[in-house]
Amino acid sequence: MALTPIQQALKSQYHSALFTLEQTIRTCPPDLWTDPKYPNPYWQVAYHALHYAHLYLEQHLEDFQDWEKHREEHQWFSSEKMLTPYTPEELLEYCRFCREKVDRAMENLDLDHPESGFSWYQMPKLEHQIVNIRHIQHHAAQLTDRLRSGHGLGTPWIQGADKIPV
Repeated sequence: MALTPIQQALKSQYHSALFTLEQTIRTCPPDLWTDPKYPNPYWQVAYHALHYAHLYLEQHLEDFQDWEKHREEHQWFSSEKMLTPYTPEELLEYCRFCREKVDRAMENLDLDHPESGFSWYQMPKLEHQIVNIRHIQHHAAQLTDRLRSGHGLGTPWIQGADKIPV
């Protein structure tokens, strides 16, 4: 099935945002991964972004199934639970999972639906997909800032999926 121009654009921007997040995971020095000086450790910001990217690629909340390595409450910044950090390798695996999910979702989501499919987001499905991409990019930018300000490291800017290095 051929994608519409909107589906193709969303797919490209999802892949670009997830690639950017992936680069922040790959670039993170071990001491920054769990650095306690941040209210939310690096790994948790990355996991949070991936969890919600995955969740919001569903048409409705009821369609969602947790990633096979999901740990309860690890996606929430306000968790009172003692959290076990994910490894960079685990989160890179989750990135790959989400990128594969994007391809299937863009073929199957009803982007014309007047509701997001999530009661806490009162907007049409298409707008919700744009919000989801912005959310991934927001957290990728937070992590990039930690890399740059604390370690002098950066990540590449990717215009679209066709510009992702092989």
